[in-house]
Amino acid sequence: MDYFVYYDTVKNGHFAVYVGENQKKRFTVLISYLRHPSFQNLLSQAEEEFGFNYPVGGLTIPCSEQVFTDLIFSL
Repeated sequence: MDYFVYYDTVKNGHFAVYVGENQKKRFTVLISYLRHPSFQNLLSQAEEEFGFNYPVGGLTIPCSEQVFTDLIFSL
């Protein structure tokens, strides 16, 4: 049940994202999630809000942790 996990380094087949409205938390998720329309919608929101200048130095998703985890569990 490896939906999302935190690793100090990113394992093969995964990528890191930062999620949260105020305080950002780092999640490591499967690359295959990039194909899902719901995840792509989050990426579009990130592009609209941040462009390619992410505030914490990595891909940042502009939603609450709860919304993100609910989405990941539904994929």
